[in-house]
Amino acid sequence: MLEFIICSMLTILPDFLIRRYGQGKRIGHEITLYSVWFELRYGITACAIMTISLITVVFFYHPAAEGATAAYRTVTILPETPGRVTEVMVANGEHVEAGDVLFQLDKSRQEAALETARSRLDEIDAEIVMAAADLQAAEATVNQAEAVLTEYQTELARTQQLIDRGSSAVSQQDLDRQRARADAQAAAVEAARSQAMSARSRVETLLPAQRASADASVRQAEVELDLTTIRATAGGTMSQFALQPGDYVNSIFRPAGLIVPDGRGSGRQRMQAGFGQLAAPVLKVGMVAEVACASVPFTIIPMVIVDIQDVIAGGAVRPTDQLIDIGQSQPPGSVLAIMEPLYEGGMDRVLPGSTCAVNAYTDNHHRLEHDESLTTLQKVGLHVVDTVGLAHAFILRIQALLLPVRSLVLSGGH
Repeated sequence: MLEFIICSMLTILPDFLIRRYGQGKRIGHEITLYSVWFELRYGITACAIMTISLITVVFFYHPAAEGATAAYRTVTILPETPGRVTEVMVANGEHVEAGDVLFQLDKSRQEAALETARSRLDEIDAEIVMAAADLQAAEATVNQAEAVLTEYQTELARTQQLIDRGSSAVSQQDLDRQRARADAQAAAVEAARSQAMSARSRVETLLPAQRASADASVRQAEVELDLTTIRATAGGTMSQFALQPGDYVNSIFRPAGLIVPDGRGSGRQRMQAGFGQLAAPVLKVGMVAEVACASVPFTIIPMVIVDIQDVIAGGAVRPTDQLIDIGQSQPPGSVLAIMEPLYEGGMDRVLPGSTCAVNAYTDNHHRLEHDESLTTLQKVGLHVVDTVGLAHAFILRIQALLLPVRSLVLSGGH
């Protein structure tokens, strides 16, 4: 309507003035309701062409988006281990910092597991002491057996010498008995050495490995015990948090509540807007925009586009067990532009999640200043493109003025 009124001032109105005062035609006689088209056909045709052209130029070079919002993320409070609540430290709506204790789960089972793991560790430490003593005893047994074997081998050698000299002091039976006794003692030495090796392996390999496993079990039990103390993973405001001692929480079916985080993901420093795909060639990083939000009536917030998503979410494909029919896919998506306030504190009063209307404005000033290859016609065209942005800015301000009336009166106060 605004574009039509502006264009009619340049087409229909001059045509009417010429026919009324230049040609002397009178309203109600030559210019009637039925003769308006014939009398003002040139002005009406020119107005229609100019209005369509103006609307096209305005909405193409200065795109608008109704689906803008100050999007924010919430952090779900999910304990890693299920349990029953024994103590609650914070209240709903309270501000917490990362690491603050939120509530405590029943930890009797985890404490018992920790005591069991520590007892097993102490038991292995005692076994290591006993195994060290057993190793010393086994090594002493080896030394004793080797000493006896040396004695037997010495007696066997002496008896063998006497037999070789033909002495009658010893007999062949004595030699055989001493050889058998030496062989038996040699076997006893090997058995003692095997026992000593087994004791050494137990001290140096088996028990250290068992102790490392028991120590790991202790650490795991300590971690499980620590998981019963639920802490805030991000700083923010508690929301939908109504836990009471005795409630049962589960990481899948029973979350405890939400945290609305502070910082860049809180919806207070950035705003997202979805523009039509026809605006993709026009939208640029650094483009100036204006925002009118329902949560801040009668206010226009200057913004600047800081990032543009290089894909359109509507084209995302998720593999399934059926082939995707592109003809039955979801409606075309929009071009996502991320904006920040042009001036510090511009979004301080905008509530996260607010619904806003956005206008982005094409600016050719830099090109007009530095591009000497532009012709006069091109310069005029660029000036026109920049100038018609005023119409879109004016429309946004009208929308901001009429928003309370439209929301509170025309929609029944909803």
